[in-house]
Amino acid sequence: MGKVIAVEHLTLDGVMQSPGSADEDPRDGFVRGGWASRHQDPVMQKVMGARMGASWSLLAGRRTYDQFATYWPAQEPNPFTEALTRVRKYVVSTTLNDPLPWQNSVLLKGDAVEAVSRLRAEEADNLVVFGSGELVRSLLPHGLVDELVLMVHPLVLGSGRRLFACSGSDLSAFEVAESLTTDTGVFVGVYRPAGH
Repeated sequence: MGKVIAVEHLTLDGVMQSPGSADEDPRDGFVRGGWASRHQDPVMQKVMGARMGASWSLLAGRRTYDQFATYWPAQEPNPFTEALTRVRKYVVSTTLNDPLPWQNSVLLKGDAVEAVSRLRAEEADNLVVFGSGELVRSLLPHGLVDELVLMVHPLVLGSGRRLFACSGSDLSAFEVAESLTTDTGVFVGVYRPAGH
């Protein structure tokens, strides 16, 4: 059984919306996209690369998959692009239909929790999630995220979609498995659910 590993860029106030570019995710009138780009650092790439070893698959929600499938195949050849193109991509969606446009993509229809629970039990490879906030938020209460890799940027935005909703959710305890700070001031924390 593989692990579900969520890799997320966050601000100090927990915003995860649109870290990569200005037009990545303008929902709710969000105009501060691209906030993570100034803190890119080889250390962060190394942390992400460690989760993308020889044996992994990508797990994504529809919005992240659509963005990735449009962006990455159009990039100049580089190790990250090649890894994302080559790897099997599992896409959780109730609105997409087969065939999916990006090679090696598999559609997981229906309830996200049921689909990922079944896949996690059957799949030997780790399932790595980048972004896909709605998917991660739906999996966390069901114990379906085995590792959170949080890259916390030294920035407060004050608005935007957050990874953790604070509306009466159950207490969740995590253990710090690894931590470091990059040269650009990004705190990287690797967390696992307590007792795992």
